[in-house]
Amino acid sequence: MAGRSAVPGVIWARPERAGRGPRPAYSRADIAAAAVRLADAQGLDGVSMRHVAAELGCGTMSLYNYVPRKEDLYELMVDAISAEHELWEPSGDWRADMLRVAHQTRALMHRHPWLPRLMSPVYGFSPHALRYLEHCLACLEPLDAPYSTRMELVAMLNGVVTTYVANELATAERSRSLPWSKEQENAVRIGYLGGQLATGAYPRLAAAFQEDAGPIDMEAVFARALDRVLDAFEPKG
Repeated sequence: MAGRSAVPGVIWARPERAGRGPRPAYSRADIAAAAVRLADAQGLDGVSMRHVAAELGCGTMSLYNYVPRKEDLYELMVDAISAEHELWEPSGDWRADMLRVAHQTRALMHRHPWLPRLMSPVYGFSPHALRYLEHCLACLEPLDAPYSTRMELVAMLNGVVTTYVANELATAERSRSLPWSKEQENAVRIGYLGGQLATGAYPRLAAAFQEDAGPIDMEAVFARALDRVLDAFEPKG
């Protein structure tokens, strides 16, 4: 495609500024911060090279001198948010530390609701993301498992958190867009479901819902999901 390099590039491998010439007017941190402000206010769809340039007060074409591609802009944004992870001295209890990581990641995604859309291994090796991964591996040092298994644990835990938060955010967004309350919506749907189960066509589902008749504690569901992931990595015997 015209205008695109045939060789892939990594923005972190490029110097932020040339060795000679005037100091750039904006740093990568400035650009990332502007893009994050836009995403927090308008969602990821509100982030464009034109809008980020306007937020900075420069021309769109000037911004391309700093960030060649929109994918590079996304990578700067993910790295900026990765810097918000709190990195602590590992406690020696790998499960407790990884649960702390998971809850912190969930809170971070709620602060930046656009983030789950950008959670990809493609953006996983920026400077702050590398520090985060190194921290996770330090927390997992007491786990008797090869590094490949520990990396798999981190990936699976992040996957569970990302999926869970994406569902939370989508549910909240849908509730805000409805002309009626969430309680009214739930009452109508529960009434319909009850009628379907009463037909006898779904005996196993009827038994499952009868067994779990109370309201679902989503915090407890989240905690169980995390525990089940970690249980899979507990040394056997």
